[in-house]
Order: sequence, then C-alpha cells, then structure tokens
Amino acid sequence: MSAPRLRATPLPGIGVQYDLVTREDRHLSVVAHRDGGRTVSVYQADDPDSCAQSLRLTGAEAGALIDTLKPSHHSASLLYTTDLGLVAERIEVAAGSRWNGRVLGETRMRTETGASVVAVLRRTEAIPSPAPDFRLIGGDTLIVIGTREGVDAAAAILGRE
Repeated sequence: MSAPRLRATPLPGIGVQYDLVTREDRHLSVVAHRDGGRTVSVYQADDPDSCAQSLRLTGAEAGALIDTLKPSHHSASLLYTTDLGLVAERIEVAAGSRWNGRVLGETRMRTETGASVVAVLRRTEAIPSPAPDFRLIGGDTLIVIGTREGVDAAAAILGRE
C-alpha cells in the first residue's frame, strides 16, 4: 500500500490548507485556521475539485476528532496511559459549574469514582496534592488520575460529559 498523498499550502492571513488524496482517490482537505479552528472538506468522487461537504470545527472539536481517529494520540486533555490501565486527564471546572466556589471534598470525587485529583492548575500556578478543603474556582484545571471509567465518572461529576 502506498503512502497517502498529502500537500500543505500556506493561506496568508488564514492558516494552512492540507490536501489529502486517499488510496481510493478521494480528495479531503483541512484548513488549519490561525485561531485554532479547522474546516474539513470532502470533495465529490467524480470531480475532485468540487466540494461536496464542509464542516467548521472549533479547536476543541478538532482535538476531539483527532482523539477519535487516533486514540493513541496524546490530546490536550489526556496526559498519560500505562499498561496498568491508569490514565491522567485534565478536567476543567467551568465558570458556571455548581462546584465553582465550593471545596474539593464536597465533590466526593475520590469516594465515588476512585479517581484522585493530584494537582490543580490555576492561571499560571500549579497546586500539587490539593486537600479536601481546597476551594475550586471556575477556570481551574484539575489533573485527575484513575482508571478510564473512574476519570470519566470524575469528569461527569464536574459537569463534563
């Protein structure tokens, strides 16, 4: 099987367009916008210059799509996976979260999920090993370690699906 044909074209003031021709001679393109967003376009099979569908993604949506296409890719949220089945993930506390202004212990995260908060990133500082009386604020990013199921349950507790 031959390598995919990929071409990058700078788009001044916009970003970079990446064109891919698949082994089935299908044309796809991704425009990586300077703001972090992406536009994914699929071209018609019978006319590779005629766009059949375009989809604009935010930077976060593009990151989620990357994780779906290539799970071994280290996303911005997935930090580390071991053979023991543990993962470390970044989980943000939204400004509108019910936990904004409440203490970490109130989440009962460790008790309910078995996952541990090993650090909190707040603005430009890192707070290692936060105690149960640590007060959360919107914008905090919690570094949570546990099983995949435990980390997913912790994210659900914090309001992220």
